[in-house]
Amino acid sequence: MVHGPTAGSPVSPPVPAAPKDLPSVDRLLRDAAVTHLMARHGHAFVAAQARRLLEEWRQRALDGALAAWELQRLPAELDRRCAERLAPRMRRVINLTGTVLHTNLGRALLADEALKQVLACMVSPNNLEFDLARGERGDRDSLVEDLLCEITGAQAATVVNNNAAAVLLGIAALAGGKEAIVSRGELVEIGGAFRMPDVMAAAGAKLVEVGTTNRTHARDYQSAIGPDTALLLKVHTSNYAIQGFTSAVSEAELAPIARAAGVPLMTDLGSGSLVDLAQWGLPAEPLPQAMLADGCDVVTFSGDKLLGGPQAGLIVGRKDLVQRIRKFPMKRALRLSKLPLAALEATLRLYLQPDRLTRDLPTLRLLTRPVEQIQAQAERVQARVEDAVAPRFAVRVSAMRGQIGSGSLPVETLPSAGLVLTPRLPGKRGLGRALDDLMTALRALPLPVIARVQADELWMDLRCLDETREEAEFIEQLAQLKEALA
Repeated sequence: MVHGPTAGSPVSPPVPAAPKDLPSVDRLLRDAAVTHLMARHGHAFVAAQARRLLEEWRQRALDGALAAWELQRLPAELDRRCAERLAPRMRRVINLTGTVLHTNLGRALLADEALKQVLACMVSPNNLEFDLARGERGDRDSLVEDLLCEITGAQAATVVNNNAAAVLLGIAALAGGKEAIVSRGELVEIGGAFRMPDVMAAAGAKLVEVGTTNRTHARDYQSAIGPDTALLLKVHTSNYAIQGFTSAVSEAELAPIARAAGVPLMTDLGSGSLVDLAQWGLPAEPLPQAMLADGCDVVTFSGDKLLGGPQAGLIVGRKDLVQRIRKFPMKRALRLSKLPLAALEATLRLYLQPDRLTRDLPTLRLLTRPVEQIQAQAERVQARVEDAVAPRFAVRVSAMRGQIGSGSLPVETLPSAGLVLTPRLPGKRGLGRALDDLMTALRALPLPVIARVQADELWMDLRCLDETREEAEFIEQLAQLKEALA
């Protein structure tokens, strides 16, 4: 039997393997160490993986880069590749970035009630478009429209697959082929280079900019309204802030202007909330309820940000306008599918019991988590983390400032606490490499851990580390982190 090099043995060039030394696909599949794979995955899948593996290794042999002792690893390598190919690409991670609604980490976590509703609708037929009372075809919007109207006070509501789609559809249905007026200071760009001017162009509306970047007045809208004006548009700038010498026209000021001109007023709240966050000491966000009360005809907002539900675009407002939007041909291409619709309905039902939201809705539960509780958790896990990263890193408990969202209120911070891991080095040299090694090791864990680098240290903000569901899993895999850093 050919063995690999052993520790302490004289270093000598490994004996190369020739292409003819590699087994055929059939021979490899008959190996006793491989047959269990076919029982688990089926012959076709394992054979395809074996074929690819042997082709790669044959090329390595032709290049003189395959050692003879490696051939004994073929069954194990095939096993690893089968498992790797079938492993999910979308995986759970532990969010220690300090950003609760992290755009890159899936934004809002679904409530237990939403998960139960989704599961129930996944495993059996459901009344997605069937009216149970009348026994005939129904409208999927009806599953959530009453809830949205009750919560916001709107006359009607419809939903699409995200808020970008809601804005696109609203503009296309109400201002396609005509002019839409918007303040220059509200021509925002959000993630993925999604720009409001591009959205308006795609919707077939002619953009009419008014005001300046930092100041827009009511008279700017009034003077811009003409015979081709079909829509006044307001965009809530939730992902940035302009400070200093600024002026903007509120929806309450703009509504009478829109009514006098006979054109609808539409406002995009982006990461809209359905409850006043200020009651928990959080930054206040404009509510759809308030926008409608101020005279807005159509309001759009997101389902998977501050609302705490699945990705969805929610459109509420005046009945005749919502009906125009619902009947617009583009609506079918943007409609919400059954699973997010089930999750959205369950999430909205939670808002009927507002006193229980901080308990039942994960987004609000995380945003309102007491700092003292987070501090105690950091102190509880500190020693275990120290043991895992010693002697390469020092670990201390520290107060921190986190974010509500990377795209939702990104300039607003939350007091928090966590662990700071500092490389033990004599100077600055090697700091970047040490932190890269640590972040790579954390991401490679069975349940990847995502933290943030700040001031040449790794910061683990524990606001989002669930004490009952994740803390034990985090601690359990610290032994693997220790081995990776050894």
